[in-house]
Amino acid sequence: MSKETIRKIFAEGEGVLHLAPTWVPRGFNEPGRRLRLHPDDYFALGMDRGGICERWLGSLAKALNGPKTGPTEGMSFVIEDAATKAKALFADYVEELGAELVGDSLMEKYGTWPTFAKLYDYDKPLFHHLHLKEEQANKIGLHGKPEAYFFPRQYNSGYLGRMPLTYFGFDPSTTKEEVMQCLKDYDIKDNRITELSRAYRIQLGTGWYTPAGVIHAPASLVTYEPQWNSDVNTIMENVTMGEVNPHNMLTDCAPEEEKDDLNAIFAQIDWEESTRPDYKETYFRAPKPLPETQKGLSEQWVAYANEWVAAKEVTVAPGASVTLTDQACYCAVVVQGHGTFGVFECEAPELVRYDDLTADEFFVSESAAKKGIKIVNTSTYSPLVILQNFANNNPEVPAEK
Repeated sequence: MSKETIRKIFAEGEGVLHLAPTWVPRGFNEPGRRLRLHPDDYFALGMDRGGICERWLGSLAKALNGPKTGPTEGMSFVIEDAATKAKALFADYVEELGAELVGDSLMEKYGTWPTFAKLYDYDKPLFHHLHLKEEQANKIGLHGKPEAYFFPRQYNSGYLGRMPLTYFGFDPSTTKEEVMQCLKDYDIKDNRITELSRAYRIQLGTGWYTPAGVIHAPASLVTYEPQWNSDVNTIMENVTMGEVNPHNMLTDCAPEEEKDDLNAIFAQIDWEESTRPDYKETYFRAPKPLPETQKGLSEQWVAYANEWVAAKEVTVAPGASVTLTDQACYCAVVVQGHGTFGVFECEAPELVRYDDLTADEFFVSESAAKKGIKIVNTSTYSPLVILQNFANNNPEVPAEK
């Protein structure tokens, strides 16, 4: 990929990049079939890879999907020519454009775009698991994975999956010995570790923040998940709704010298946060509406009050033309409606083949975000709804609940 081409595409988009959809299969669980992917394409990478359960947005991260993982699996691509479907790695654009794309603060602190978002879609709840903290993930050459959740109505209007409840942490009465016994039983019998947890029924249009190190078993809803640039996890539940999770899922993200050390694996749990009695009061996230600044524009923060990631839901009324201004770069995904986003046509897809391009995903540079993106809702009837995910450098993100 030539530098000239990258700069030409960046200039033609006026600081906005049009991204292609990035589909990610998983060898566990089952697809919920709500990602708007064609029903014939959920196993497009082969039956041995599992079903497509996730779409990654604005991603530089490679999926940790076992030995058959492709060299760019999970990584986003920039659409350079829609007619020919010509694409190039988003990572190449970040490397070449640097601060011109992500801004000075992210480049100085991280040297890259350090986050991404995903839409994940599992028919069954996920297993009780945790994501490593930064210092733990660094032992295997990766980053930690704090994450936030938001449950968009547009992807959950007809079906909430088999269990719309999320387990967070452990009940405060739980002892470390009880949890350790579950780890010891991993290869012996169903350890039923969620019996030690507490579950919350998920409310559409709301969200949660989950710190790295907190054990959790997410609900079976389509979830919009802004997260740090990583795919590390440790699965501590060995049977999930009848599906056996093999031993390697407990140890995959442990250093070689710790794979047989249950004390070291147990130490990945942030015990204080996982057992805090005020967990919901601390980490549940109701939307925070912003004051109306333009007719036809509604904005609300849906991920906020943490040190890592943020997200906002933007709604443009039917027939409205607005200018959306932000103080940091972001990735945007259109979840409802159609219109224009800057110089691009935009629309939420209805049915997508695996190799199709879409007009719903964009990465907006910091300078373009500050200047403002003109958005026009060309529908007479339907709102145009967009989700934006940010890193941790946007000064407008609410710091408290």
